[in-house]
Amino acid sequence: MQLKVGDIAPDFTLKNYNHEPVSLSQFKGKSNVVLLFFPAVGSSVCEKELCTTRDSMKDYDNLNAAVLAVSVDSPFAQKLWANIHKFNFTILSDFNKQVAPAYGAFYDVWLPDKANLKGVAKRAAFVIDKNGVIQYAEVLEVAGNEPNYNAIQETLKKLN
Repeated sequence: MQLKVGDIAPDFTLKNYNHEPVSLSQFKGKSNVVLLFFPAVGSSVCEKELCTTRDSMKDYDNLNAAVLAVSVDSPFAQKLWANIHKFNFTILSDFNKQVAPAYGAFYDVWLPDKANLKGVAKRAAFVIDKNGVIQYAEVLEVAGNEPNYNAIQETLKKLN
């Protein structure tokens, strides 16, 4: 099921690459959340997306938004990658593949024309307000596409 604007964001608890639990609910009432799903550490488009996010963190901070990036990779792989690129936001492991499907951001069937992406997160972006309501939802079917960064930031501006 794909989530849409106005839906309550499903709560979750995942571990970051330091194996510390992070829950969506811990941001409720405190800050908006930009929730990004990405297919895999080490891929060129994922690297570009997360480096763009890293370089925009000052903007997200100014818009009172926490950034959570989620993939199904192990925390160990995520930590190595995050250290190389000096990511300055939270990266979470959905290793058991529970959260991405709940957000409709998961390749659950093998698609011969999609480079066999079965079992990984689809690239997706959600803006979740302080009340836990989805204010922006974008799930991309083509893994080579990036989310609309301007639309994400414009949504955040409207929330402030």
